[in-house]
Amino acid sequence: MFSTAFFQILIAFIVAFAFVVVVMPKSIRYLKKLKFGQVEREEGLDSHKAKGGTPTMGGIVFIICSVLVVYILNISYFKNPYVHLLTFAFVGFGLVGFIDDYLIVVRKTNEGLKPLYKYALQSAVAIVFYILAMKFIPDFDTAISIPLLHMEIDLGWFYPILVYFMFTAGSNAVNLTDGLDGLATGLSMIAISAFVIFAIMTKNYPVAVYAMVVVGALLGFMYYNYHPARIFMGDTGSLALGGFLAALAVLTKQELLLILIAGVFLMETLSVIIQVVSFKTRGKRVFKMAPIHHHFEMLGWSEQQVVISFWFLGFICGIIGIVLGVM
Repeated sequence: MFSTAFFQILIAFIVAFAFVVVVMPKSIRYLKKLKFGQVEREEGLDSHKAKGGTPTMGGIVFIICSVLVVYILNISYFKNPYVHLLTFAFVGFGLVGFIDDYLIVVRKTNEGLKPLYKYALQSAVAIVFYILAMKFIPDFDTAISIPLLHMEIDLGWFYPILVYFMFTAGSNAVNLTDGLDGLATGLSMIAISAFVIFAIMTKNYPVAVYAMVVVGALLGFMYYNYHPARIFMGDTGSLALGGFLAALAVLTKQELLLILIAGVFLMETLSVIIQVVSFKTRGKRVFKMAPIHHHFEMLGWSEQQVVISFWFLGFICGIIGIVLGVM
């Protein structure tokens, strides 16, 4: 059974990678034709101003390719609730990001969805996901696993609050991290790969296949997204990936380990929170610029140095998370 599943996971990865690599050039040309280009912030770094006009919303491509590959490769997935829930989270958060991106490229400003509307839509997707999981996932409960202690704690009514926070915070965390060429793409590949291991451990092979399909699609996207990027994922891609990661953590029952595995995303988010709180309360900035990847740029690091260093840190977080999950 495992050998068959491993073969299917490998094939899914290769097909998704090839699909995106083939489709992406035409997508880039089409987005250029529509003039769906990145709008850089006025207060942003001078080195990033040259990126203005680079096609964005590339997340559309790896979302659609991933979903198509998953369902085409195995017709039985049309009856699998885990697969449907992953698709709901992936596409649902992607749609929220798409609306935000579309408003930005049409208006040619950095003002997309109003923060309140954006948060409301993210909240709606998170709440519906939880309701669907409770209804369609067999034995879905409100307990969480405690790494190393080999025990579970039933959170009861607090569990849906945790899930809600995982989705809203996770999607925004990936969104904040998506500020350098290839950064969020690489970190997402690493984090999602960790959950492939957890899905295989519990013999939930459809989830493992889906996760690996997304990793393959992201690797194909990386070919065009690494510095100098020819396309950006936009909020369409970053919100979708954050939602997908949260869904994986919930469906593999590794909610707590998401904090560690997504450690770099958490660090990026905390840097923004610390910066805002410090400036509003003391009138002083802790970092030269937030999110923290820009801080290192302003210290003189090249974009590639920051990205590769953060990838390495993400890899360490992923490895530690896997070790804790299997012990």
